[in-house]
Amino acid sequence: MAKGETAIPKAPAARILLSGGAKRVSASAVDAFVRVLEERAFHISERALQLAKHSGRVTIQREDIEMAVRR
Repeated sequence: MAKGETAIPKAPAARILLSGGAKRVSASAVDAFVRVLEERAFHISERALQLAKHSGRVTIQREDIEMAVRR
């Protein structure tokens, strides 16, 4: 990805913040929210991959994601 490009689009992230009850959301708040979501998603995907490999699989399954989130 190019610098400044994110895997999670900003508009849906802003909608999530607004659906949480915010009346207005600044651009910097959306940027920070996206950054946190991507960081968390990256860690979950790393852990899910470890769990899949530990089970002798190369495919991440729903259970791997659910277990990764719980840890």
